[in-house]
Amino acid sequence: MADPHGFLEVARVEAAKRPVDERVGDWREVYERQDPHQRAGEVSQQARRCMDCGIPFCHSGTAGCPLGNLIPEWNDLVRRGRWDAASDRLHATNNFPEFTGRLCPAPCEAACVLSIAEEQTGGSVTIKRIEQTIADQAWMSGTVEPQPAAISTGKRVAVVGSGPAGLAAAQQLTRAGHDVTVYERDDRIGGLMRYGIPEYKLEKSTLNQRLAQMRAEGTRFVTECEVGVDVPVEQLRAQHDAVVLAVGALRARDNQVEGRDLNGVHLAMEHLVPANKECEGDGPSEISAEGKHVVIIGGGDTGADCLGTAHRQGAASVTQLDYNPEPPEQRDDTRSPWPTWPIVLRTRLAPAHAEGGQRRYEVAVQRFLGDGKGNLRAMEIAEVKVERDGEGRRHVVPVGDTMEIPCDLALLAIGFEGVEHMALLDALGLELNRRGTLACGSDWQTDAPGVFVCGDAHRGASLIVWAIAEGRSAAHAVDAYLMGDSDLPAPVRPGTLPLAVV
Repeated sequence: MADPHGFLEVARVEAAKRPVDERVGDWREVYERQDPHQRAGEVSQQARRCMDCGIPFCHSGTAGCPLGNLIPEWNDLVRRGRWDAASDRLHATNNFPEFTGRLCPAPCEAACVLSIAEEQTGGSVTIKRIEQTIADQAWMSGTVEPQPAAISTGKRVAVVGSGPAGLAAAQQLTRAGHDVTVYERDDRIGGLMRYGIPEYKLEKSTLNQRLAQMRAEGTRFVTECEVGVDVPVEQLRAQHDAVVLAVGALRARDNQVEGRDLNGVHLAMEHLVPANKECEGDGPSEISAEGKHVVIIGGGDTGADCLGTAHRQGAASVTQLDYNPEPPEQRDDTRSPWPTWPIVLRTRLAPAHAEGGQRRYEVAVQRFLGDGKGNLRAMEIAEVKVERDGEGRRHVVPVGDTMEIPCDLALLAIGFEGVEHMALLDALGLELNRRGTLACGSDWQTDAPGVFVCGDAHRGASLIVWAIAEGRSAAHAVDAYLMGDSDLPAPVRPGTLPLAVV
């Protein structure tokens, strides 16, 4: 059983980060590289804090982990030094723990019983750190090996999109014995993990080692191929018995205020993608923050990614604007009671905020100002208040005087509106719903027979852990469609929402 006194005897300890002055000078991950034995010892002690609760909210699909990761089980295995067994238990529910251990904001920790009264308990178990360490130890020891199917079903499946949802679906279906091909329109595999997530959060060697495993298992990848343009949809469907759409939700929300067309005003992904390509060795980024006064509009994860990227490119200054009030540092039980996802100031989860720059709350851009030659020189902002109308729609209303701040590069990181309009959907006869995503039935099948959907394309821009969960569930549905039944796991159902969103 778990150590009943662990959380009383062991304090919560986060992974050590590299000094700010050092890490902003390169693109390596922000955390210190520890001796593996020392790291294993520290993490084993952290695992002692898990109480193996009678009702483990940490792996509840509505409040904690949507993958249903059996967190208390692999915590206890780590506590006892059984790293290989912990890896087996972790991989039983999660195809890519080395990704989620780095990129997931850890709703499991927010739902941990120890987070109910953090002042008394010392805070939640460091689940995310333990998960990443299990995965890294497994790769280092050679525990993670290809798992090719013993028998081929003779069925062929096309997966369109190579983000976490598409990769999870592809790996599950390949292991079930199907002949799987992943089609990706970019020049490299990985979707947002490749070109959206900065290198300092996920070194792409971590992604590449998992892709090598998938290739060894038999999954095929086709890059620089947009289905519906480079490959006709009719041809794709004729050559495959089922199709999985994991095309993401990359249609960015824009802000068409005065001056939006000036040189220097860009969507966030127009900044992040070339920065990642530069890290891949493709040459200097076309949109660099070097020597510029950068203003990021939007206070979410994408804005934080732009912030860390601007620091590493040598920005003269960085300011991040958020029209919402500054969140509290501790959970407010009236707004986000345990075990829901808390609305708090997330400096810990976004290390880029500790690297410099200024955050301004309850302000919004009013217009962009040019230099008379078509180039951005400044931004006019105003204090604002968010109000809701009778139908619950938000309206950002100016309440104060305007002010001007210097700005050579403005980055719009204000979210995504849904799936991009593409020839693929037209050819399949599929329309986007009012949320800008693709609807499906309880079997993950769209209105086009034999065509399934998962990930952000189905639920809208969301967490990597939800993408993997939906990819695994869609794989179960595809396997059942092709074979009549399936032994593959299905962690979530279509329409499932986190408790914090319901």
